[in-house]
Amino acid sequence: MAKVAFLLASGFEDSEMKNPYNAVKDAGHEAIVVGLEKGAQCDGKKGTVSYTADLGASEAKSEEFDAVIIPGGGAPEALRVNEEVIRFVKEVNEQGKLIAGICHGPQVMISADVLKGKAATCYIGIRDDVKLAGADYRDEEVVVSENLVTSRTPVDEPAFIREILSKLA
Repeated sequence: MAKVAFLLASGFEDSEMKNPYNAVKDAGHEAIVVGLEKGAQCDGKKGTVSYTADLGASEAKSEEFDAVIIPGGGAPEALRVNEEVIRFVKEVNEQGKLIAGICHGPQVMISADVLKGKAATCYIGIRDDVKLAGADYRDEEVVVSENLVTSRTPVDEPAFIREILSKLA
């Protein structure tokens, strides 16, 4: 089974973490919350869920993970300015492993410079940023491009989860 990192900081979109996290675990995979610091409490922006970081980004070793999932909301803004988060995502990408981002999650992909030459989607508010990062933007519920899976909003979660689980199988 796969070992999956969920990149998280406070302010994430509750369902975009909870639903993929539960689906990954229910499928028998190991889900690890990687935050800015080990033990940090990460609260959803709607206050319905909270997670504690199992690892800090500086402790995350790309070779120990099979995939990275980046929920949206406000958390990606805090994650993308952390050098250790960016290092981790770049290394996972260099190894050709799955990187999945929904809503604002692709902001971390932009900062890690992994979108160039790939197709992607995202929350419409960062559409131009995704295009400027070199991606072929598509307004679709889920876009799979090589090792990347992206989706737009909570409405797209079923398709996002389906493609993640397919890649992990």
